[in-house]
Amino acid sequence: MVSAKPWKLDAIVRLFLSVILCVFAGSLAGTVLYYTEAGHRLRPWFFVLVALALGFLGTTLRLLRRRWSLEELMPRALVMMITFYAGFLLGLWAQKIAGAPPSVMNGGQVLIAGLSFQGAALVLIGWFLKEHRMSWADAFGFDHHWLHALLLGVALACLYLPVGRWLQSSSAELMLKWRVNPQEQETVKALRTTTGWTYGFALGLVAIVLAPVAEEMLFRGILYPAIKQAGHPRLALWGTALLFAGVHFNLVIGVPLFVLALVLALLYEKTNNLLAPITAHAAFNALNFAILYWEQKQGHWT
Repeated sequence: MVSAKPWKLDAIVRLFLSVILCVFAGSLAGTVLYYTEAGHRLRPWFFVLVALALGFLGTTLRLLRRRWSLEELMPRALVMMITFYAGFLLGLWAQKIAGAPPSVMNGGQVLIAGLSFQGAALVLIGWFLKEHRMSWADAFGFDHHWLHALLLGVALACLYLPVGRWLQSSSAELMLKWRVNPQEQETVKALRTTTGWTYGFALGLVAIVLAPVAEEMLFRGILYPAIKQAGHPRLALWGTALLFAGVHFNLVIGVPLFVLALVLALLYEKTNNLLAPITAHAAFNALNFAILYWEQKQGHWT
């Protein structure tokens, strides 16, 4: 069973809001990278708007980092709303000037997306733990039978891989029957369209190392026990699994990721060590990445 966590509600809210801010900032950086690499001539106003948007978003992030006292709640909330909406609207204006986004993200954009989501999340979680005066090991049980947790994680990934791939193919077939075009995941598209090994290697690091660590800490390590300790164990299990599947924004992989999230939460309950679901998540991604890479080399992608 997962041990009790001292997570504070306001700290959790500020953490997830900060992650959302970083994701939006990353989308702006990805837009700049795409049009710069494509050789598009953009108006100077575009870069001015992006710089202003990032500045306002950074100010909002700085306000979210600090704990709020009751006396300064209203004035700080007002300032934060102003800076957030200023950054958000300026960012939308910049993206409108740039024009329609590409139908397929290139490797650089996917890499920036990963760094602005999972990479930023790790930094923010570090601040979150510092606020609670806890070490990474104490917060997530890394010292608790770590070898057992590692072996269980690898075993679970190997067992779930055929199940997950079957669920994904079944979801795609069902969508076709409903006349819904199944879309590839952005990482898969980027890997398929990327010619150089640099982006492929970077995408592999994000998918196999960065994403499993950050996502497991956010969803299983922080959000799941917080909801469970609030007296809603079923909501903790099913709600975090649904949210985990939803943040990947892809219907084809939604069902297998939802089931995977349920299994990972139960694995965390069994081991009381987040290293087990992190390892399972990383191994599952690594196996899928290896299969995709092999299929690409065999010319299965046209």
